[in-house]
Amino acid sequence: MAYSYEPHYFEDFVEGKEFESVGRTVTEADFMMHSALSGDWTELHTNSEYAEDTQYGQRIAHGPMTFVQSTGFVYRSGIVERTALAFLGMNYMNLPNPVFIGDTLSQTMVVTEQKELSSRDDAGLVVIEVEMTKQDGTLVLEGDMKFLIKTRNGE
Repeated sequence: MAYSYEPHYFEDFVEGKEFESVGRTVTEADFMMHSALSGDWTELHTNSEYAEDTQYGQRIAHGPMTFVQSTGFVYRSGIVERTALAFLGMNYMNLPNPVFIGDTLSQTMVVTEQKELSSRDDAGLVVIEVEMTKQDGTLVLEGDMKFLIKTRNGE
């Protein structure tokens, strides 16, 4: 699998098609920017002394921050660039393991559904199953993302 993709229209998303993201290392700045943007300054994410005494032994990433990184991998891949009309949500999302500062994340993406919509002729529904892992293969996020994607005649 290659790491550089062209934008995909609805017709290009064939069920079973796979994509792989590049890697990205989580930084202290990521934690602080997410806290500042979200207003979530929970000590488990922002207080090293407090976090040392938790089951994790150190600060962990906010769950929503992990999700945002996952959506970022989809957009960074380029496959939905200028073709996604909307992110429609998820049917499910699991965060089975924590993300720490210094972890390097990457993601696999598989098209699991491509559905024409009777209400639109300019776009269709595309569902992409995602699995985000750490450098050692530990799963940190799994779920599916639903997108409204332009058709070629919908330009």
